Amino acid sequence: MTTPVLLQHYIDGEWFDGGAETLTSISPAEPDVTVAHGRAATGDDVDRAVAAARAAARHWAKTPAHERGAVLARAAAVVESSASQWGAELAREEGKTRGEGVAEVLRAAQILRFYGGEGDREAGEVFASPRRGEQILVARKPVGVVGVITPFNFPIAIPAWKIAPALTYGNTVVWKPAGTVPLLAMRLAQALAEAGLPPGVLNLVVGGRAVGAGIADHPGIDALTFTGSTAVGRSLAAAGAARGVPVQAEMGGKNAAVVLGDADLDLAAEQVLLGAFRSSGQKCTATSRLIVTDDVADEFVGELVARIGKWTVGNPLDEQVHMGPVVDAAARTSIQAGVDEAVRQGGRVLFGGRPYEDGELAAGFYVPPTVLELPGTGLDVWREELFGPVLAVCRATDAEAAFALADDSDYGLSAAVFTQDLTRALGALEDLDVGILHINSESAGADPHVPFGGAKKSGYGPKEQGRAAREFFTHTTTVYLRGGRPIA
Repeated sequence: MTTPVLLQHYIDGEWFDGGAETLTSISPAEPDVTVAHGRAATGDDVDRAVAAARAAARHWAKTPAHERGAVLARAAAVVESSASQWGAELAREEGKTRGEGVAEVLRAAQILRFYGGEGDREAGEVFASPRRGEQILVARKPVGVVGVITPFNFPIAIPAWKIAPALTYGNTVVWKPAGTVPLLAMRLAQALAEAGLPPGVLNLVVGGRAVGAGIADHPGIDALTFTGSTAVGRSLAAAGAARGVPVQAEMGGKNAAVVLGDADLDLAAEQVLLGAFRSSGQKCTATSRLIVTDDVADEFVGELVARIGKWTVGNPLDEQVHMGPVVDAAARTSIQAGVDEAVRQGGRVLFGGRPYEDGELAAGFYVPPTVLELPGTGLDVWREELFGPVLAVCRATDAEAAFALADDSDYGLSAAVFTQDLTRALGALEDLDVGILHINSESAGADPHVPFGGAKKSGYGPKEQGRAAREFFTHTTTVYLRGGRPIA
C-alpha cells in the first residue's frame, strides 16, 4: 500500500502545514485507502496568501513577458517528465483511469507551454489618429491579484488553464483547489516553484468552502475565476458585481449529441460512448442527452448499448478498465437518486440503472454506465445535471425537431452533431446556442489554443483558453501618444 502523501500549503515561496480541520483525500476505488492527508488552511492563511500576492504583484507585472514565459516553459518540462507518476496519483485520487490521468497531466504541460510562448505574440494594437503627429496605442496590463477556485474533475488541467494565462499576463494568484483532490494541485504548485516562480506570485491554500469564500470575499482580490456548479458560479458573480470585481465562471452543462439519419453510425456510436462515459461522465462537456432521429433510432441505440456492454468498470489503475468510480460517496448517492427518479417518472432503463451490490464495485464509489430512454423531455434527468455516467435518450422525427430538442435547455456549453450533410452541419451552427460545437466528434474535449466556454447558464464573463483569456486577465490602457517639438 502506498504511504499517504503529506498535504501542505504554499504561501510566499514557503511550504507549510495548515492549522484548521483535518483534510483527507481518499481513493474512490478503495475508500479505506488514504491517498493524502494534512490540515486545511485557516482564514489567517488566506489573509497571508493575499498579502503575499499583493506584495509580489508590482515586480511580477514589470517582469518581461519572455521571462515570465520561460518560467512556464520550465514548469511544463517538469510536469511532462512527471506525467506517469502524477497520472497514477490522479487516477488514485479522483477516479478516472490511469490513461486519462496521464493524458490530463500532459495536457497541463501543453497548456503551460502554450502560454509560455505569449511573449512572442502581439501584445497590443496601434490605431491611426485623426491628429497629425500622434498615434493611438492600446496596451494590455494585468488586472492584479486573481483568485482561482477550481473543481475536482480535472485537478491539474483546469488549474493550468486558469493559472498559466493569469501568470503570463503578469498577474499574481491565490488558488484554492477542490478539497477532495488536493494532491495534484500541490504537484502543479511544486512544478512552478521548481521552475523558478518568484515567491508570492502563486499561493496555494487548500480547504473547504470557508477557504473559497475567504478568497472570493477578500478585499485584496482584484478578479476571480471559477469553475463549478451554476448555482455557486452565479452567487460568486453577484458578489463580485456588488464589489466591482470581475468574475469569470465556467459552470454546468447538459450537453446533447444529435445523431441524424445520414450519420456514420459506427463513428457516432463510438464518439457518443466516449463522450458520455469517459471519466465516469464527470466532465462539464460530457454527453448527457442523446437525440436520434426515428429512421435510425433502433439501430443506433442497439449498437450503442452493445458497445457499452463490452466496457469494463473497475479500479482505474488497471490498464484493462474503461471506466472507474465517481469521486465520492455523495456523488454516487446523488447520481443513483437521479436515475431512480427518472425511472419513477417513466424513463426506461436500457443499460445499467441499478447500483452494484457486491465485490469491489459495491465497496467503492462506482456507478454503472446507464442509458435511459425517455417518453418526453419533461423528466428531471433531461433538464438537470447529474454529473455522472448517465445518458438520457429521446427520439425526434427529423433534423429540425432534433435540433429543437437539443437547444431546449437552460445550459449551452457543448453539443455534438453527427451528419454527413454539410447543409445540416451549417444548420446546427445556426440553431444550437452553445459555446462549443462538434461535428462528428464527441461533445467533450477542449484544445488550449482556442476559446473555451459556454452560453446561457453555462458561462459568465470572458471565455477561457487561447488568446481569449486575455480579455479576463488583462485590461486595456488606450494611449494617445504625441511628441513635442524636436530637440535640436
